[in-house]
Amino acid sequence: MPSLKINAHKPLTAVLAIILTAVASFLFIPGLNTSSSSSRLTVHRGTGFRAIVAELRRSGAIRSEWPALATGMIIPKLRSIKPGRYAVPAGMSNFHLLFFLHTHPQDEVRITIPEGMELHKVARLFGGKLDFDSTAFMAAATDRKLLGRYGITGSSAEGYLFPGTYNFVWAGSARETTAFLLGRFRKFYTPELKNTATLRGMTELQLLTLASIVEAETPLDQEKPVVASVYLNRLKINMRLQADPTVQYARGEHARRLYFKDLETNSPYNTYTHAGLPPGPICSPGAAAIRAVLFPAETPYLYFVATGTGGHHFSSTLFGQNENIRKYHRALRESSK
Repeated sequence: MPSLKINAHKPLTAVLAIILTAVASFLFIPGLNTSSSSSRLTVHRGTGFRAIVAELRRSGAIRSEWPALATGMIIPKLRSIKPGRYAVPAGMSNFHLLFFLHTHPQDEVRITIPEGMELHKVARLFGGKLDFDSTAFMAAATDRKLLGRYGITGSSAEGYLFPGTYNFVWAGSARETTAFLLGRFRKFYTPELKNTATLRGMTELQLLTLASIVEAETPLDQEKPVVASVYLNRLKINMRLQADPTVQYARGEHARRLYFKDLETNSPYNTYTHAGLPPGPICSPGAAAIRAVLFPAETPYLYFVATGTGGHHFSSTLFGQNENIRKYHRALRESSK
């Protein structure tokens, strides 16, 4: 009598096929767990995978958390998602959703730091555009260890946050952002410029301090070498700089005009009451202001006053200064008619 052969592997194979089909379904079938409309996702630094999946559900990108969590367990690499802001496309599979987040490039923000911006204003600028607040930036900009890494001897990064328009990683840290700007200054400040400063008898801090005053005095690049010559001429004869922007910096009230009583402000930054340069920069000077101090115009000027139309009148005598002041007031009266 022939023996009966039973294939015991067929039921097991069938079960395995069903399991694999089910796994493949929630991994790869589009729209099975994801929304039919696009959504947005924000991932902050330090956010774990489970929290990201929970946020995907809250934002409506997925209907249920467990298929996405299971996908991450099956393919662990997909759990690595960079901080950033994402526009999540609609109707993806769980696998393609996590793959999209895993491979998406870092979100960048284009930010302009204008010439003459003070440290605390730069902090507010970044705090409103990047994933850290102004307090974190101020802490990084006054961190002695970070400053020392870039050869900065002052108490803060004031004057070293090199102006320009840059792309910043939205999720980058305050330290990374500060370091980037300090690095941009170091790249600009070549050995040739450093040698020029040395020949002029100026340290790096002194150069940036005077350049910051020049920057604050005039927005006109063509005037900066002349303004620089005025202050350098004053320093040569031990005449006080009497620069209004230093008083405004000392008072911390840059938005309003100065009054005579303000010129008595008790601060080492007040160049009306203290001789020589203030202790450090009062803002971040741009390339033109720094070069103006290194390569100033050759002039006899000791005084200057605003023209009332955007530039300045210069003179080498107090008599000429007084005449220019009268011109300034005449211009103001004319403009108010």
